[in-house]
Amino acid sequence: MLDAILQSLNDLLTLNHVAHLVMGVLLGLVIGIFPGLGGIAGLSMLLPFLYGMDTASALATLIGLVAVIPTSATFTSILMGIPGSSSSQATVLDGFPLAKKGQASRALGAAFMSSLFGGLFGALILTFFVQIARPVILVFGSAELFMLAIFGLTMVGSLSGRSLAKGIFSCGLGMLIGAIGSAPATGEFRLIFGIDYLYDGIPLVVVALGIFALPEIADLLRKDGSISQKSDLGTGLQQGFRDVMKHRWLALRCSGLGTLIGAIPGMGGSVVDWIAYGHGVQSTRDKSKFGKGDIRGVIAPESANNAKEGGALVPTLLFGIPGSGSMAIFLGGMVLIGIEAGPSMVTTELNLTYIVIWSLAIANLLGAGMALFLARPMAKLTSIRFSLLAPFMIMVISFAAYQATRDMMDLWMLLLCGILGMLMRRFGWSRPSFLIGFVLSQQAESYLNMAVQFYGWEMFLRPGVIAIIIVSTLSLYLSRKGVVDEHAEQTSEWQPNEASIRAQKWFALFLVSVAGISIFEAFRQSFLGGVFPLAIAFAILPSGFWILWNLWRDERKNPIVFDAEARIGSLPNQSSVFEGALWIAGLFTASSLIGFLPATALFFISILAIKARVSRLKNATLTASGLGFLLVFAHFLNLDYPMGILLEPLLE
Repeated sequence: MLDAILQSLNDLLTLNHVAHLVMGVLLGLVIGIFPGLGGIAGLSMLLPFLYGMDTASALATLIGLVAVIPTSATFTSILMGIPGSSSSQATVLDGFPLAKKGQASRALGAAFMSSLFGGLFGALILTFFVQIARPVILVFGSAELFMLAIFGLTMVGSLSGRSLAKGIFSCGLGMLIGAIGSAPATGEFRLIFGIDYLYDGIPLVVVALGIFALPEIADLLRKDGSISQKSDLGTGLQQGFRDVMKHRWLALRCSGLGTLIGAIPGMGGSVVDWIAYGHGVQSTRDKSKFGKGDIRGVIAPESANNAKEGGALVPTLLFGIPGSGSMAIFLGGMVLIGIEAGPSMVTTELNLTYIVIWSLAIANLLGAGMALFLARPMAKLTSIRFSLLAPFMIMVISFAAYQATRDMMDLWMLLLCGILGMLMRRFGWSRPSFLIGFVLSQQAESYLNMAVQFYGWEMFLRPGVIAIIIVSTLSLYLSRKGVVDEHAEQTSEWQPNEASIRAQKWFALFLVSVAGISIFEAFRQSFLGGVFPLAIAFAILPSGFWILWNLWRDERKNPIVFDAEARIGSLPNQSSVFEGALWIAGLFTASSLIGFLPATALFFISILAIKARVSRLKNATLTASGLGFLLVFAHFLNLDYPMGILLEPLLE
């Protein structure tokens, strides 16, 4: 083992290897900054360039790109409240409030140091763990994986805000939305209502961007100020470094969680940040600042998401089973350069395994250094008037959503999810709980079906399952000792008026009716096809009815039911909360008629003239920059934008 480590260190410290590693890191930084692209899109772009490269150079480039995308995705999560990737969703909860307070540099500094710590920790653990990883991973059967999904759902207790009932219902609603499409057990199509787009379900990137990003954009566009409430950017990077050192044990524990969860095939990066965030809340005595801008809410998920990449390499290298979507593309890249994953990676090819692991460590070091260099200038974005940033942010989000299936319906579904997110935000329904339910829905159902078929209901007697049940029960207990309220920073002396109370009642009734429709649809399926959504709907209906009962009692001062920010565009000197949605709806309508590129040009010109009131020259320059971005990425991704029903016949 020691000989293999020394040989791998000698090979990876060559100038050629480091140069290609730097190239991969730079590409990963660029890809990661843009929301929704992530490792899958980045690796897909890179694969054609691997032809003709030698094995060591190609491997270094692949590793460099994979390592830093979770790091660079942090920029948009903290600075703009837009999840940069599936593994940086939880960072939004405290990172964006810190940016609003003028502490963007501090948040970025803590995030990148945590990412570096997590990446190096994951590589160190894997160095000694890789040879015993095979029997440990094989312990996790379908029953244990199902219980791990349930363990992830226990984070709802921490993220439900002031109302556990709303958190539970939001989580169940997310699971029902996640069940749309093909049933894992039977292949039956559920809850599609004759819409072809829904056959494969709703893509995660569309849901995440709609639920989290669009509501923030709408709110900032309504206020028409800058993201940061202060002109000063805060105490800076050094304070972020000190924060990580102060909470080093939290970073250490979350790095371990990330490595472990990443090594389990099928769990992937969509849930690891939520589990780490939930652990951060549960293990802290003073939970009052979480959701308002607590630096621990940045350190916990950022430590885990980079460590997760190291863990995901274990099943990829040892079994040829990708631990995540990006690892599936990485596995394809290994095949292209002549590397065969399997048991030989821990026997005859052990030195190659260590090259991969320590390339990952070096790439994390390079990526964190480059990101820290960019942190201060990037933080200045929060001081720019938002009406100048809004068209670029909406364009990037639309571009990212369109990458999901490359169908115009991606954009309309983004808008629908955005409106749902806006209403949930205004009326105090937990968006993190909703997203956790959505992410874990397919995994929970698939693993439950397999576990019942393999083990029957005796699966609950398996030692691993019992251990996870105990941990999950403890997690749920600790969750309610203190809660994270994502609405906590929106304090106000305003009391709900009659119109807002009525709006909350109808919104709650609408959500409960979704559960009712799910029950009706489930009875039309076979038992295996309908039992999962049926069970979820029946499980959350009591919470829904309890909320409706309290709403119809008209208890206006009940903080558990009513949200202090639940008002409908009645703020002085501020436009309607739905103005952002109307701008986006206009962009998508124009895209359907005349095509995405011409519509984007008109959108830029209009919003910059009406909202930002810039000069014609500045308007033309900014519009050209936006279109240039779209054309460059269309070239590299071989992407054809929607042509529009009016122009398409003319171009045929």
